[in-house]
Amino acid sequence: MENIDFNNIEFAIIIQCSIAKRRCSGFYCVQSFYDKKGAFSSYPKDKNIMYLSMECGGCCGKGVSSLLGHFNRKMVDFYKIPKDKIVVHLASCMTNDHHHYDRCPHLEYIKDIIVRKHGFKNIIEGSFIWAGSEELRESGKYNTY
Repeated sequence: MENIDFNNIEFAIIIQCSIAKRRCSGFYCVQSFYDKKGAFSSYPKDKNIMYLSMECGGCCGKGVSSLLGHFNRKMVDFYKIPKDKIVVHLASCMTNDHHHYDRCPHLEYIKDIIVRKHGFKNIIEGSFIWAGSEELRESGKYNTY
């Protein structure tokens, strides 16, 4: 979260793991966003910020490029929101070790696509943080990054 002015943010994108989306609706990420908890706690509570979730496109994450390309075109056509007013969250299912699998091995590649190909600089690792997983990270059962 390098120098992100959250009062200036108008749009948040959450990119979720395609494998995790087979069993997860993304409900807790959305709930955390609207409740301004977890990785969203820095967002102003009284500001209406638009929200969109999408999948990474599957391993190796290259598919995220076409989804962000479509998003870019629509942002220019409809809302004209500059990229510095958009935050991209890489969902916790991608960035943390948990009971299904470890951190995404393609995370750096996906970040490179987001920054280099699409020009989004505001990237945050994480979304919803389940308290049980945090306890297991603290106990050493899960890796911490």
